[in-house]
Amino acid sequence: MNASHDYQRVYVWEQPVRWFHWINAACIVALGVTGWLIAHPPGLLNGGEAAESYWFGTVRFVHFASSYLFVANFAFRLYWASVGNKYTHWRNFFPVTKAQLQQVWAVLKVDVFHSSDKPVHTLGHNSVAYFTYMGTGLLTVFQVCSGFALYASMSHSWFPQLFTWLVPLFGSEQNLRIFHYAALWAFLVFTIIHIYLVFYHDYVEGHGVLSSMIGGWKFMEKEKIAAAEGTGISGLPVRPPTAMTAPKPKSEI
Repeated sequence: MNASHDYQRVYVWEQPVRWFHWINAACIVALGVTGWLIAHPPGLLNGGEAAESYWFGTVRFVHFASSYLFVANFAFRLYWASVGNKYTHWRNFFPVTKAQLQQVWAVLKVDVFHSSDKPVHTLGHNSVAYFTYMGTGLLTVFQVCSGFALYASMSHSWFPQLFTWLVPLFGSEQNLRIFHYAALWAFLVFTIIHIYLVFYHDYVEGHGVLSSMIGGWKFMEKEKIAAAEGTGISGLPVRPPTAMTAPKPKSEI
């Protein structure tokens, strides 16, 4: 029988971060599905006039509306990377310190090479995850810029016109559309790997990785918390909690 462990409950993911995560997930699903339909419109048989059904116009509307929500949500996350707690700070996304680079190698040995069976214990994301999210953030910037650049020719709004410079940079709208569509599949691959690793780490480590993005809490042995915090990773000063971010007392949960 395994020895009992002294676990500590730690509030890691603040409410704004959790809202960002699920809004972002919903937007990616909506943009992915509608984007694929726009690229490959099915030939639906209908006895009425095509103009009366307007199903493809609805698909395009959902795509464009989701894109605006996607941009607003992403902009908020950039803001929260400066004012949020130490686990969400922007500095974590750049693995430049010795401790971060050592953790990158340790995580790769467990998750990719399977040459080690010692899980890397972290309260926030591990360094590989932070670096990966930085990459998806850059991919998001490209998707936003290229998407609105393609939308600019059919819109009179000022916002899409800010990105028209991208079309001549790629030679034509069709060339830009190819790259925009290719990025869709990059997001799909990332999503599959992301979901797999979340369940994998939740099962192997048992620290509440999956439930933490719903309630915000993670669980870890006290000695492992001390060891993880001692590395200096996600070790920026803790910002005092506010009414929006502070966890509720147990009596209110």
